[in-house]
Amino acid sequence: MTIALTQIDPRTPVPPRMLWLDLTRACQLECAHCYNASGPEGGHGTMTRDDWLRTVDQAADTGVRHVQLIGGEPTLHPDALEIAARALAAGMNVEVYSNLVHLSPSWWDMLKRPGMSLATSYYSADPARHNAMTGRPASHRHTRRNLVKALGKGVPTRVGIVTADGVGVEETRAELEALGVTRIGVDHVRPYGRGAQDREPDCSGLCGACGDNRASVAPDGSVSPCVFSTWMSAGNVHQTGLADILTGPDMSNARTAIQEAKGPDDDDDEHTIITCEPDHWCSPGGPGSVCDPRN
Repeated sequence: MTIALTQIDPRTPVPPRMLWLDLTRACQLECAHCYNASGPEGGHGTMTRDDWLRTVDQAADTGVRHVQLIGGEPTLHPDALEIAARALAAGMNVEVYSNLVHLSPSWWDMLKRPGMSLATSYYSADPARHNAMTGRPASHRHTRRNLVKALGKGVPTRVGIVTADGVGVEETRAELEALGVTRIGVDHVRPYGRGAQDREPDCSGLCGACGDNRASVAPDGSVSPCVFSTWMSAGNVHQTGLADILTGPDMSNARTAIQEAKGPDDDDDEHTIITCEPDHWCSPGGPGSVCDPRN
């Protein structure tokens, strides 16, 4: 992992290198911690196939080099394969953040293409604890089986251990390492969506670097600094071009608010933003780093 400490003026419009394409609220699971409360009754929002493809094209034009397909379960979106292919054709790397409950043959073929990678969350080596988090009795078995399958196919794969209480993390890490996973991180449940437990969203659960070199597009077309900060919408691609949103005043204001909530660096009056290599480490539930909130 490459970590750079840089002093960034939050008012400076900097187009991101990494973009979350938050495709859907549909998911086979109903995880207790889900940051956007996705589940079996979730829908795909107002973004059409053409809307997503146009957004991908605009992202490439702004210099985005990496996109992550996320949700919900992004592979349930009917146009996700085409969206991924469009991003690859534009020269971007594509990571699919899947629960790995089920992947179709077409998705396995897609994941073997150059530039594709896979990420998933894993809650425990104990099937009962894992299933309690997901709300589906057989989810541990399905996710583990498909994780092994991905590794066997040589798909670049990383796993985030997400925990509410820190119990069993080392045992879970040991199991993943035994399966052959080399990229493992730990994250705690964030206070958003179901994880908020009726608490109003604020910046306290954010890393402080949201909107810096990254942004997110939601199923309704709204653009926010990250997938966790959707209440801080900076615009909507249904009405405004992506580049104008990413470099516009609302995104700058959101970035300023996030950094001010984080507070100044101990050794400097300026805000120190910790930026992780975007095509590897910046993702919800993904590997922890020195970024706040620390594990």
